[in-house]
Amino acid sequence: MACAIAVMAKVPQPGRSKTRLVPPFSPENAAALSAAFLRDMTENLRILSESVPIAPYVAYAPAGAESHFGTTLAPGTNLLLADGRADIPATVAGFGRCLLHALQGLFERGFSSACLLNSDSPTLPTSYLRRAAELLETPGDRVVLGPADDGGYYLIGVKQLHAHLFSDIAWSTDTVAAQTRARAHEAGIPLTELSPWYDVDDVESLSRLREDLAEPTRYAYPAPFTAACLEKQAAHQAAFRTEGTAPQAPFC
Repeated sequence: MACAIAVMAKVPQPGRSKTRLVPPFSPENAAALSAAFLRDMTENLRILSESVPIAPYVAYAPAGAESHFGTTLAPGTNLLLADGRADIPATVAGFGRCLLHALQGLFERGFSSACLLNSDSPTLPTSYLRRAAELLETPGDRVVLGPADDGGYYLIGVKQLHAHLFSDIAWSTDTVAAQTRARAHEAGIPLTELSPWYDVDDVESLSRLREDLAEPTRYAYPAPFTAACLEKQAAHQAAFRTEGTAPQAPFC
């Protein structure tokens, strides 16, 4: 079957989404921005699926949250529970449990390969995703890794369920990608890397995102939902400076 590509995501909620962007955003607006990211990333996958045999998914948590995604996802996006509560080796802890749970679910559905994608890179070039799917179509076992600028990774793709890739990893640190490379080497699995990209999870990376959106022709995916959300945020800030009243409702 086709390659499945799943965005790892939680339902955008005030106080739980993009908390490192509060401030400059309110909790409500940070959650709205998170929802815009998720819509753009699933739209990116939907566009890719028109020319490449992939199946778009969102691997979500917590259980029972399906109805809360609503219009946050692009049409045709499938949902898959990945809360880490499956039968997973004890050496896999933290976020690794959710990642491995997602891969288990995708392979159980019969896919010949699977990629897991973060939910924080709305301008990720479509060509990177296409390249990952193409690499996983080639004969032989392999790992495809998309390293992030912060030392983590924005994508990991496999053709088999390798729990060792997620064992004893210091999640949420700048050594995640390096440790994952080491696990692949230990297991003797060939690893191919994509070009680096970045996550948007703090004020510095948000500034980079704004710069990228200002020059959309440089990037394979222009992130229209994110761009519209940030434009509304800028309009709200201008209104605040003019009228002196801070907006409380989500701006997108």
